[in-house]
Amino acid sequence: MLIPAAAMAQDDAGSAKTLDKVTVTGSLIPQTQIETATPVTVISADDIRARGFSSVTEVLQKSSMATGAVQGAQTSASFTQGAETISLFGLPPGYVKYLIDGRPMSSYPALYNGSDTFNNISGIPVDLVERIEILPGGQSSLYGSDAIAGVINVILKKSMDGAAFSFRGGGYSEGGGGSVRASFADGWTSADGRVNVLGGIQYEERDPIWGYQRDLTKQFNPNGYSPALASRDFLIFSPFTSYKFLDPANCDNVKGLFGGTMDLQNRPGFGDGKYCGSFDTAGYRTIMNEKKSTQVYVHGTFDVNDNVQLYGDALYSHEQVKYHAGSGYMWWGTNRSFGGYFYDPNLDDLLNLQRAFAPEEMGGKNGFNNTMSRDTSKSLRVTFGAKGIFGASNWDYDIGGTYTEYKLSENSYVRFADAAEKFFVDRVLGPQQGLDPYYGNYGVFTPDYAAFYTPITPEEFASFTGRAVTHSKTSDSMIRAQVTNGTLFTLPGGDAGLAVVAEFGKQKWDYAPDAGYLDGSIWGQTSVAGGGKRDRYAVTSELRLPVLEPLTLSLSGRYDAFKASGRNIDKPTYAVALEYRPIDSLLIRGKYGTAFRAPTLSDLYQGESGFYSTVVDYYNCSKLGFSPDDTQGCPALYSSRQYFGTQAGSIDLKPINADVWSAGVVWSPIDRMALTVDYFNWDISDEVTQQSARGLSLQDYRCRTGVDDINSPLCVATMEQVTRNAVGMITEIYTPKINVSNQQLEALNASFNYGYDFGNWGDLSVRASYTEKLRHKYQQYAEDGYVDLLNDPYWSSDPKRKADASLTWLKGNFSATWYTNWFGSTPNYAATFTDKGYAGNRAAKFGSYSRHNASISYRILDGLDVSLMVNNVFNKMPPYDFSYPGTETDPYNSSNFDVYGRAYYVEMRYAFGK
Repeated sequence: MLIPAAAMAQDDAGSAKTLDKVTVTGSLIPQTQIETATPVTVISADDIRARGFSSVTEVLQKSSMATGAVQGAQTSASFTQGAETISLFGLPPGYVKYLIDGRPMSSYPALYNGSDTFNNISGIPVDLVERIEILPGGQSSLYGSDAIAGVINVILKKSMDGAAFSFRGGGYSEGGGGSVRASFADGWTSADGRVNVLGGIQYEERDPIWGYQRDLTKQFNPNGYSPALASRDFLIFSPFTSYKFLDPANCDNVKGLFGGTMDLQNRPGFGDGKYCGSFDTAGYRTIMNEKKSTQVYVHGTFDVNDNVQLYGDALYSHEQVKYHAGSGYMWWGTNRSFGGYFYDPNLDDLLNLQRAFAPEEMGGKNGFNNTMSRDTSKSLRVTFGAKGIFGASNWDYDIGGTYTEYKLSENSYVRFADAAEKFFVDRVLGPQQGLDPYYGNYGVFTPDYAAFYTPITPEEFASFTGRAVTHSKTSDSMIRAQVTNGTLFTLPGGDAGLAVVAEFGKQKWDYAPDAGYLDGSIWGQTSVAGGGKRDRYAVTSELRLPVLEPLTLSLSGRYDAFKASGRNIDKPTYAVALEYRPIDSLLIRGKYGTAFRAPTLSDLYQGESGFYSTVVDYYNCSKLGFSPDDTQGCPALYSSRQYFGTQAGSIDLKPINADVWSAGVVWSPIDRMALTVDYFNWDISDEVTQQSARGLSLQDYRCRTGVDDINSPLCVATMEQVTRNAVGMITEIYTPKINVSNQQLEALNASFNYGYDFGNWGDLSVRASYTEKLRHKYQQYAEDGYVDLLNDPYWSSDPKRKADASLTWLKGNFSATWYTNWFGSTPNYAATFTDKGYAGNRAAKFGSYSRHNASISYRILDGLDVSLMVNNVFNKMPPYDFSYPGTETDPYNSSNFDVYGRAYYVEMRYAFGK
C-alpha cells in the first residue's frame, strides 16, 4: 500500500525487549506516532503481488516519485545494460541511498554511463520482501553520503509461521519475455521461544525480448518525417566523393543475409547513393534481457537472556543476464583499422569499407544468440550483532558488523583487431602498396570488391572473434554501534529521546577490464578502468523533544570522514524537524537539513579511459546549410561523426552539497482515511558529472558561429575539450568529471488512502500517490545562466507529473485489484533534438500516458491461493513519434516508454500447515 505509514528500519520481531514503540524509518529513536516529520511511503508484500509487480525494480520504477529516466535493457550498448536502477524526482541514480534492513547495500562494480557509481537493485528477491519504504528528501544527517534524493529501505522477512511455497509463470502476448519464478521459505522457533530462524530461496528464469518481436522496433522507422532508410551493411564511401557502389553482383550474393532481407539500397544525395542493406537489421537486438537468478536468504536470532539478543543474517545472490546490442555494434570497417582511410590508385580516391555481420555468418539461425553478452554477478551480504538493554536502565544498545561484496564478470563477444585486419587484408584488400601520393599517410590497396560483397562462413567469422572477460568488484565492511534512550527525560509533551551512533568501515572498488580493451587488441571497443580504497568514519546523533503536547522538535547531526590517498574528505550535516498536531486528526510537519555525496571511489580513482561513439558535428553541418534542428541531409561524415572520447576521475574532487527542506500536512478525519501533501525543495551544489559530448558539440557550434561569445569562459573551455584535425573535423572529445555549480529542484508529493467495510458486500480500499515537479534548474558553470530542465526539452524529456493508484476489493476468499500508472505530457523527439525546444521544426508534446494492471486472487482452501495477473491490460504501446527520421530504429522515447506490451502471469502460493 503506497501510504506514508509506520515502518521499522530494523525489524524488532523476536527482540529481547518488547516495546510499545517502534523504530520508524527516518528516525533512530523508537516512538509511538505513525506519522512523523519525515514522510515515508510503504509498499507491502501484499501490494507488490496485487499490483502484478514482478521485481523490486518494477515496484520502485512505477512509484510516482520515480520521475527520472534511467538507462537499462532498452539502452543498447550502454555501460550497464544488464543492471537496473531508478531516479527519484529526476535526480541522478547515485543520489539514492539503498538500505537492506537498515544497512547500506554494496555498490554495483560497473559504472553507470561509464562514469558514476550506483546500485543495481535487480538481485533483491521480491518473494522474500516484507515491505519497501521510500523516504524522499535529503537524509544525510542520519544516513550519511548519497542520501540526497532520498532513502529506500528494503525490509526482508524475519519470521514465519510454517513454510510457504510459491510458483509464478507467464509471458507477453506479443511474444518473448516468458518467465518462471519459484520460491520457498520456512521459519522455525524453538520450544522455549529463544531461537528464531528463517530461511528462503528464490529462483527465476526469463527469456529475452528481441526487437524483431515488436512492430515498433523490428525495422527502421517506416513512418518518419523522412523516408525509411536501410542500414548500410555493405558500404564503400569516400570522405570527398561520398558513396561508391562497386559490387558487380548488385548485392545478389548477400541477399540471403538477415533472414533474406538484404537488397540493393539507395540514399539520394550521397554520391551514387547505392549500397547493400536491410530494413530489418534494427530488430536484431534485445530490448529485454534474458535472466537467470538465484537468491538465498537466512535470518536468525538467539535470546541469550532477557537483556541480550544475538542476531545474524545472510543474503546471497547469483544472477546472469544476457543481452545483445545489435548489428549496429557488430561490424568491421577500415576507418578504425587503417588510420582513417585507405587509398585506391585505380579510383584515385581515399576510401573506407564497412560491413555488418549477419546472424547467418555467426552460426545460422542462432547466430545472434551465440554472440550475446553475459553479465554474471555474485553478491553477498552478512550481518552479525547483539542488541539489548544495559541492565535495568532505559538505555538500549545495538552493536553489529556488516560485510557486503559484489563481484561482476562481464563476458562480451568481441572482434580481435589483428586477426580481423589480417582476415580482410587477405580476403579483400590485398597487400599494401605504399602510402597515398597526396598526404603520404594512408595505405595504398587495390581491393577485390567482389570479395567484399560476399558473405563469410561461421568458421571464418570465428577466426577473428571471441570473448573478452572483465572482472570487477566492490566491497564494504562496517562496524556500527548504537545506544538509544527513548525516555531520557520528561517534557510537557512526553518523553524525550536520544540516539547516538558510531560507524567505522572500509570500502574498495576495482574495475579491471580485459587488457585488449585498453591496448587496442580488441577492435572498435574500449573500457573504463580503475580501482581504489578508503576508510570511513561517522558519528550520528538524534534528539527528539516533545516540547508541548501538540509540538515535537527533532534535531539530528552527523559527521562523516573519508580517508583516501592521504587526503581526508569530511562533511558535517544536520537537520531540524517540527511536528505540530493542533488536533488529533491533523499533523503539520516541516524539516530543514543539509545533505551531501562524497566523491565516490570511481570519482576519485577512475583512470583515464576512452570510448568510441558518434556525435553530430553541428558546426560542419551548419557550414553546409543544415541547422541543428534538421541535420538529416547532412553527410554522414558530419551527421554521424565518429570520435574518440576520454574521461577520468580526480582525487581533488569535492563533495556534492545540498540544502533540502520540506513541509507538509497529514489529515486523517476518520478511520482508514488519510490525505498527505508534502513539498520538497533541493538546492544542490558542486555536483560531479561527466559532460555531454552532444552538448559540447552543439556548444562548439554556437561558439564558432558567433551565437555565443567565442571569448567567454564557456566557449574557451568548450573548444579546449573538442579536438578537431587539420581539416576541421572532430576527432576527440574530452568529457571529464567535474564539480559543476548548481541544481535546484522543487517537487510536490500527495497521497490519498481510503477504506470502507461494506459488510456482506466486502471491503473496498483506494490508494493513490501523485508527484509533480514544480521547478528544476541546472547551471553548469558559475558564469552561465540556468538551464530549465523542467520546460526545456533539449535538456530533459522527463515528465513533470506522475501518479499511480489502486482499487482493491476483498470479499471472503476472493480479492481483486485494479492498478493504474499515469504520467503527464512529454516532448517528442524533435523538441529534444534542438536548443529551440518546442519552437523547433516538428517539435510538439505528447499527451498524458497511462497503463493498467489487473489481478484476481482466490483462496481455494486454507493456505492455498491462486492468482491471475494481467499487466498492461489494454496492450498499450508507446505513442508513435513521427518526428523521428527514417534512419531511427526506435520511433519512441525509450527513456519514458517500453514496447513490451501485455503480460500474463499465473501464481500459486501455498502455506504449509495453514
